[in-house]
Amino acid sequence: MGQNVAHKLIAAHLAGGEMTPGAEIALRIDQTLTQDATGTLVMLELEALGLDRARTEVSVQYVDHNLLQTDSRNAEDHEFLRSACQRFGLWYSKPGNGVSHPTHMQRFGRPGATLAGSDSHTPAAGSLGMLAIGLGGIEVAMAIAGEPIHLRMPQIWGIRLTGVLPAWVSAKDVILEMLRRHGVKGGVNRIIEYHGPGLAALSAMDRHVIANMGAELGATSTVFPADEQVRAFLRSEQREDDFREIVADPDAGYDVTDEIDLSMLEPLIALPSSPGNVVTVREVAGRDVEQVVIGSSANPGLRDFAVAAAIVAGRQTHPRVSFDVNPTSRQILQDLTKMGSTFALIAAGARLHQSGCMGCIGMGQAPANGRNSLRTVPRNFPGRSGTREDSVYLCSPETAAAAALTGLITDPRELPDLLGIAYPKVELPERSSVNTAMLEPPPPETTRRADLVKGGNIASLPDFPPLPDRIQAPVALKVGHDVSTDEILPAGARVLPYRSNIPKLAEFAFTQIDESYPGRALATRDSGGHIVVAGTNYGQGSSREHAAIAPRYLGLRLVLAVSFARIHWQNLANFGVLALEFSDPADYQRIAQDDILDVDDLRQAIASDTAITIHNMTRDEDYLTRHGLSDRQVAMVLAGGMIPWLRRRTPTPTA
Repeated sequence: MGQNVAHKLIAAHLAGGEMTPGAEIALRIDQTLTQDATGTLVMLELEALGLDRARTEVSVQYVDHNLLQTDSRNAEDHEFLRSACQRFGLWYSKPGNGVSHPTHMQRFGRPGATLAGSDSHTPAAGSLGMLAIGLGGIEVAMAIAGEPIHLRMPQIWGIRLTGVLPAWVSAKDVILEMLRRHGVKGGVNRIIEYHGPGLAALSAMDRHVIANMGAELGATSTVFPADEQVRAFLRSEQREDDFREIVADPDAGYDVTDEIDLSMLEPLIALPSSPGNVVTVREVAGRDVEQVVIGSSANPGLRDFAVAAAIVAGRQTHPRVSFDVNPTSRQILQDLTKMGSTFALIAAGARLHQSGCMGCIGMGQAPANGRNSLRTVPRNFPGRSGTREDSVYLCSPETAAAAALTGLITDPRELPDLLGIAYPKVELPERSSVNTAMLEPPPPETTRRADLVKGGNIASLPDFPPLPDRIQAPVALKVGHDVSTDEILPAGARVLPYRSNIPKLAEFAFTQIDESYPGRALATRDSGGHIVVAGTNYGQGSSREHAAIAPRYLGLRLVLAVSFARIHWQNLANFGVLALEFSDPADYQRIAQDDILDVDDLRQAIASDTAITIHNMTRDEDYLTRHGLSDRQVAMVLAGGMIPWLRRRTPTPTA
């Protein structure tokens, strides 16, 4: 049997292990991507590792999340990140250049390369025939230092596409259809690979939309072939020399399969408050809308903005609607302006914001309590918008623009009859407004190593002790299913400025769920710590390792869950928090908050890979659990996390 694209990419970068689903493998990394919400910790980790200079083909630090400078903290962190790039030899993308994913795709992405990013939407680069994986920051730091990344070999999930998208339906509806069928856990421990004749009419940026939101399915990554559509994209970016064809062999097989006839799709929408809560737009048509947001890494292409501009051109948006537009890169804003689309948007009542993540991460554009906000962003977890009682829907640019005009959730296929608007045929320029000067290259290797510039808001990483042989601690918090990292450690303008100050950041841990948690948890830190009990898919969403570090700082030693999302599970191990799964999921219901749990001979049980018995002292019950850690991860957890583990290794890999 021939190889599919994912197997070709993995085989070309395999540094250890066997390509058997479930086995741990090591992969060599060509490129890395960090953004400012996670990158400051990565740079502090590089300092802790003693790195001399980045050992990758390309490593880039983007500033795209924390753009609101309401005081000195974000500006000081940007200064720190630039100094770290000069110190460690990374490219630097300054504020306003754009969201990391489309900007990296425009400037650095190349078929056949591997990319590790400290952002869960890093797999968007799979649109170019890359193997791109989102990870916790410490793992990206190790990749920058030249070390391979480690993960469980995923199953390869082949999705055959046929047909052509009909009018008023676009790439966002393809990934929403995947979420409608399979939910937020459907892609766990899988790489999604799209293939088939339906790919021919999907541009590289259309594929970016689909690959970006594979993260919402819980997938390890998403890959597409590098074909003529990818060549055309690289040609438009004046980088055609970077193209090489990578396609599946004719007799390639897949571990799991599915098929989508694109011609049968219709406009879809994810209801509050989960990307997996998908229905057809016509099922919820008529609901009032108070805000529409177009932009983000999920719909970042020039076409996504241009089609919305063409729909609203010459008209006024509904007086009740705040119509917010976030260009996703400086280059896209340049091209949008040359096309006249910027003028059409502004004249229709759009509020034009700076290039960046903005409302997607709750950095401005927070909606009113309980008022419906339609957004082209990838996530609508509770409170992610910056408003605790939010009501965020996820949709395509076409559906968003229709709502902006009518003030109601509207199937865009109704616009010809409602407003006399024909489906716009958008002509995009063959050449993009390439601006390479906006990115600052790393200094020559002969240059003296720069000093790190640390403002008062940047604190050193806390030291964490090894795992004890016995944990006897209270359940400080019991949470439900599908808890996201946004709920564990919120983002937004109030919290993200403290991303480099763990003691301060920890004050916000779990406050979306229980405002009393930080104080109660901190009280346990010096007396054995505490435990969190969770349902299925615990830690879905963002890759931010802060969601592991902040509770760990407050004394978290053990998380007991029915199941974990991949990146957060890895982050817990990276910072010495033991993650255990119930052998019998029904035992989750038997534990209550404030129960005292006891587990003895822990270090031996973990090292010997035996079932671990948790004794509930409050209820005099026992529960069998398992950890699923590799030998490498066991050693890290026992040492207290990756950094203390690395310090004890001889020789140190970055010495």
